[in-house]
Amino acid sequence: MTGHVAAAANTNANTNTNTNTLRRLSLLLFLILSFFNPAICSTAATAPGAANATTSAASAAAMPKQQQQHQHEGKAKANKAAPMAPALIVFGDSIVDPGNNNDINTIIKADFPPYGHDFLDHHPTGRFCNGRIPTDFIASRLGIKDLLPAYLSPQLEKQDLLTGVSFASGGTGFDPLTPQLASVISMPDQLRMFHEYLDKVRAASGDDAKASEILSRGIFAICAGSDDVANTYFTLRARSNYDHASYARLLVQHASSFVEDLIHAGARRVAFIGIPPIGCVPSQRTMSGGLERECSQGHNEIAVAYNAGMEKELAALRGKYPGTLLVFMDIYGFLYDMMMHPSSYGFTQSTRGCCGTGLLEVSVLCNGVTSAVCADVGDYLFWDSYHPTEKAYKILADFVFDNYVKLIL
Repeated sequence: MTGHVAAAANTNANTNTNTNTLRRLSLLLFLILSFFNPAICSTAATAPGAANATTSAASAAAMPKQQQQHQHEGKAKANKAAPMAPALIVFGDSIVDPGNNNDINTIIKADFPPYGHDFLDHHPTGRFCNGRIPTDFIASRLGIKDLLPAYLSPQLEKQDLLTGVSFASGGTGFDPLTPQLASVISMPDQLRMFHEYLDKVRAASGDDAKASEILSRGIFAICAGSDDVANTYFTLRARSNYDHASYARLLVQHASSFVEDLIHAGARRVAFIGIPPIGCVPSQRTMSGGLERECSQGHNEIAVAYNAGMEKELAALRGKYPGTLLVFMDIYGFLYDMMMHPSSYGFTQSTRGCCGTGLLEVSVLCNGVTSAVCADVGDYLFWDSYHPTEKAYKILADFVFDNYVKLIL
């Protein structure tokens, strides 16, 4: 018995040492990246016109002709049947960011290979994926257009304004500290950009009718919170005075305030996406899952508490704003099942990403110089160590559309 206890103690000590080592490595990585980009520890990037929002000549270049053709063909195809909604408007983080981070002063980007590995022309667009992301699939199934563009895209067209855009910024969150630490666009700044967008819609359409239609019948989607948990709370320990329950409550407070501010701005059909089992994504398994790279229970505890809190808050907001449709989209259980039973969804690998080793590579660490791409992307649930593949996103988007979108149309 004593031998078993001693062995267990040694195992625990080794596990703790390994976990602490990984945590120190992640913090060291953050400091190294900060050295090359001091803006990561400065104030968050803001809407166009702010001092730290810059436009690069490379991003201003026209997109490939085939991609332009693809977009126009997508619009034409969508116009053959009446769309289910006039526009799709999106706020959030890297899960739904199609490229807003491309031209702001941050290292949280995906506008370089191998991102876009399976996109049209293998063209990296700023999407944190090998191809399309959930909002592209949702916009397509709504009959609006095949690709939902970034609001800050230099190629944004009038028709894109009138049918919806994404204001999302990879690395952001509801915790005010999160966008500051990553130097990305905060949720309040995304809302300010939305007000600017409405003015552009009015100017493009010549009156207030189109803007009013977007507000009353358009679908507004909100997807954020994962970076708060993974980066701000666990990796950087920036909220060490909060336990799991109190940090979940902090996120609920800021998230519900954002929803209410969006309602005050005129939105009447709001879809709120919950946090997934963030403790089971490859990078968090590596940094917090011990030697066996198990799911991090702490991450998932916060996610579950937050999701439950947001369901209650949205129920209260429904009572307060009876003319508004508010739907909580719970993706936690579905994604958890995909991660635990990948073969049921056509995958063979769900604990590593396709890019590089699949253990830690994400954003600038997943690049065409130091990171090889796996032989068969279709086998992988995750593209990098944090974001799912296009194939996985398509499965998730179909689940969301079939189970929740109908409740908001």
